[in-house]
Amino acid sequence: MLYRANHRGIKEMDIMLGGFAEARIGGLSDGELDLFEALLEESDRDLLTWFTGEVAVPTEVRNSMFEMILDFQEQRVDTENRGDREGRQNRNG
Repeated sequence: MLYRANHRGIKEMDIMLGGFAEARIGGLSDGELDLFEALLEESDRDLLTWFTGEVAVPTEVRNSMFEMILDFQEQRVDTENRGDREGRQNRNG
């Protein structure tokens, strides 16, 4: 699953799913792993439109794993943005 999450075909999905898998796969329960594996079966284009909010997420896909990945990405972006702001502040004195 780790390999499949990192080698999707669309770079954004490699980053999103691969980053999540690398950080969290060891702590997932068997049920969560099943949900993650089911997401890996979806097409990259569909996943990208769902994760970006371009298209509404189908009810059968919007489950606890989908939400967990969304939360992970939001935290990741917040951390990166905080780091960027702090870096600019340090450079500007």
